[in-house]
Amino acid sequence: VQLQASGGGLVQTGNSLRLSCAASGGTFSGYTVSWFRQATGQERAFVAGIRWNGYTLYADSVKGRFTISRNSAKTTVYLQMNSLKPEDTAIYYCTADPRIILSSIGIPSSYHSWGQGTQVTVSS
Repeated sequence: VQLQASGGGLVQTGNSLRLSCAASGGTFSGYTVSWFRQATGQERAFVAGIRWNGYTLYADSVKGRFTISRNSAKTTVYLQMNSLKPEDTAIYYCTADPRIILSSIGIPSSYHSWGQGTQVTVSS
């Protein structure tokens, strides 16, 4: 399955954005789909993930502010980002893999399919 991320932009502190990760060439059925982000000069970091059974996991830095979800057709995964902060500024990538175990959901090298990334900039 190929991934297409969209929805990034420039917002002010406290505002919201919703990112989308669309599947092409298949669906996300049976996949773990996750969002990572990479700020300038930093390593790619886990943000949130949703497993094939609907189980969700979040980085501590976004708990209570971000929500990951998917549509019923399992063709799109969303990341609703509320109460955005300047430190959320990064390129956001979606990724998916059918063989992720729970303990490796936050490790970038566990995934084999990546979208192109979408820029999120939060101004103070």
